[in-house]
Amino acid sequence: MKYSILSLLFFIANFVSAQDSYLQCGSIYDVTTGKLVKEKTIVVSGSKIKSIENGFVAGMDIDHVVDLRSKIVLPGLIDMHVHIEGEYNKGSYMKEFTQNEADVALESTVYAKRTLLAGFTTVRDLGGTGVNISLKNAINKGLVVGPRIFTSGMALATTGGHADPTNGRKRELMGDPGPKEGVVNSIADAKKAVRQRYKNGADVIKITATGGVLSVAKSGNNPQFTLEEIQAITGTAKNYGFSVAAHAHGDEGMKLAIQGGVNTIEHGSFMSEETMELMVEKKCYLIPTISAGKQVAEKAKEPGFFPEVVARKALEIGPIHQSTMAKAYKKGVPMGFGTDAGVFPHGKNAIEFGYLLEAGIPVKESLKAATIINAQLLGMENELGKIEKGFIADIIAVEENPVKNVSTLENVNFVMKEGVIYKR
Repeated sequence: MKYSILSLLFFIANFVSAQDSYLQCGSIYDVTTGKLVKEKTIVVSGSKIKSIENGFVAGMDIDHVVDLRSKIVLPGLIDMHVHIEGEYNKGSYMKEFTQNEADVALESTVYAKRTLLAGFTTVRDLGGTGVNISLKNAINKGLVVGPRIFTSGMALATTGGHADPTNGRKRELMGDPGPKEGVVNSIADAKKAVRQRYKNGADVIKITATGGVLSVAKSGNNPQFTLEEIQAITGTAKNYGFSVAAHAHGDEGMKLAIQGGVNTIEHGSFMSEETMELMVEKKCYLIPTISAGKQVAEKAKEPGFFPEVVARKALEIGPIHQSTMAKAYKKGVPMGFGTDAGVFPHGKNAIEFGYLLEAGIPVKESLKAATIINAQLLGMENELGKIEKGFIADIIAVEENPVKNVSTLENVNFVMKEGVIYKR
């Protein structure tokens, strides 16, 4: 039987792509125990880890051997709180009026690639214009380089609340946004807003349970949903397979969110001991985002960087955030890992590990949060967060043991996502 040259090339290409990859690892960091396992070879087949072999094993084709014998190898990191569409700077508040949707989309591809190359192979994106859903889809199709994204699309707020997209506009431009735009003012609105997110293709629901720092609204702390509205959101979300993340700085709104059944509290700046105990009782996870608190407090000192109303809130919330996280950890509040990247530059996500260490949280605990625990929160505990047979081949490498030098996580020099090498 004769084959055309094209058919032969197609056969060869498929044969080569089907070859297993052999990652020869000096040490694998075990996120479960916090210890190093020395001289192993990770065999990757397609997008999955096929096996983990003792010693340095090589296949028949030297091109499919990756020499990581001098490196510390870890599972790809997971950031549970980013805003992948943009980055804050002095011009951010004007961009809403000057950028087209295509401008936002193109910029977001840069931030996505930067995040992946920093070793964060999975992120949870909590609020944007809706471009975040398109970005997720483009990455999933292989059209854009970036991390695996779980996104909320547009966040849910109340009128004038932290995620009301028309805050700060002149009256002619305010309009009266509703559930479609993410503004909720009743139980009926709450249910419709969740269903709209399902229709739009979101993966998670994000609510702004209290005021926030960067919105042009005067309070950063006040509760902004009723308990009944939150319960309507979480109840509807459960029916549609969503978890619910609640942005919350103020304590009263935080309590309402926890009582209302949210899965995670984002930030938690003014959390009281009573609320910490409630989180332990309800098994509600805290996503610390110390990096964001540090960044906004620093930038608020620069004249003109933020509008005056935002700078005031940043100077109030930023300095206390890290100490609250330290108290929450000592209280036994369950914690995931998140940074709020976008408030500060994407790709710098790993600075959070150092801030957590300053707060008294050991590196092995924060690495466990950024892998195993976050995978559980995403419902991906049998696929992500570990270097284990059958798991998705999300693998990174650094120069040193991060437990001894946490800053090494800020300099990832090998990145594989789903069996594809993006940085070598």
